[in-house]
Amino acid sequence: MIKKIKFGINDLTSVIAFAVLLFSLLFPFDTIFLISVAGVFLGLGISSAVHSAEVIAQRLGPSLGTLILALAVTIIEVALIVSLMGNQSEGYDKIARDTVFAAIMIVTNGIIGVCILIGGIKHKELTFQTMGTSALLAVLAVLSVLTLVLPNFTTSAIGPTYSVGQLIFVSVTSIALYGALVFAQTKTHKNFFEAIPENQIESLEESSEMPTRTRAWFSFFMLLLSLVAVVGLAKILSPSIESAIAYIGAPKSVVGIVIALLVLAPETVAAVKAARINQLQTSLNLALGSGAASIALTIPVVSVYSIFTDSKLTLGLDGKSLILLLTTFLAGCLTVGVGRSTALHGIVHLVILAGYIALSFMP
Repeated sequence: MIKKIKFGINDLTSVIAFAVLLFSLLFPFDTIFLISVAGVFLGLGISSAVHSAEVIAQRLGPSLGTLILALAVTIIEVALIVSLMGNQSEGYDKIARDTVFAAIMIVTNGIIGVCILIGGIKHKELTFQTMGTSALLAVLAVLSVLTLVLPNFTTSAIGPTYSVGQLIFVSVTSIALYGALVFAQTKTHKNFFEAIPENQIESLEESSEMPTRTRAWFSFFMLLLSLVAVVGLAKILSPSIESAIAYIGAPKSVVGIVIALLVLAPETVAAVKAARINQLQTSLNLALGSGAASIALTIPVVSVYSIFTDSKLTLGLDGKSLILLLTTFLAGCLTVGVGRSTALHGIVHLVILAGYIALSFMP
């Protein structure tokens, strides 16, 4: 007997977002009202995609669950970046760099900072697995240096760029390193990335019932539907996003911040929920795992796109951004070094994020 599947608001949103995409393709529009409606459902589609991924994550467990969330978010991010690069507008070659850097700053300082601050205020002191968290941070740091720092110091290509051979090497290396991380998370050292046992009591009290297998498969279908809707709407709305940034007179790099904020907003909610029930390890897995996936999967895709379309791809950060990146990882090492944190650690990271955003609007 087939069990009845409860059709929730997020499932309905996925269907409507897909319907809006079909309407947009059949009847192209350029009015502000319809663009705004499509923009709203782009955001709701992202939220629905992440919700569907969360349902699947509940069924498969925390390790595979955070991986699915990271992959879903990265697919959406890649879609937005490639859509904007395809417009060939001014500064298109820097969109991938700006978005990936914004994602790093947001996950390491924004998501982690908010989670530690909120969790620290409620629980005074938060504990997590040092081995797993430090491994995540190490992978993220190496990926950041390979993709965003070293292009400034190579000589095979002019400017802060990589040659075709270098792009292929960095792409393969990034995927291999991320693959090793995933293997450690899900197979060899799975326990290093799971919550500390004494913290699980409270989380079990507040956790919801595990979804059935049927519900998980249905959520997988809704996830695919949401991703198709998001990718399509992103392609349609990409010129409007650039026009809005230009209208307010903000620097071109702000486009990357907008994309990263849009994509990571729902995941931030999931991370904060985990921190509130003393599950900071889950929050750290979500944040740092998303940062690593953002680089390891986005850079290879945009590299392939750049090679086959013969488009320029600027990856190297400027001096100001390099200092912010160095400060971020230095503060991150001090935060995760002892396996305990307080609200003060969260404030430190949020100050770094505030400096990044302020200097992006006022370069």
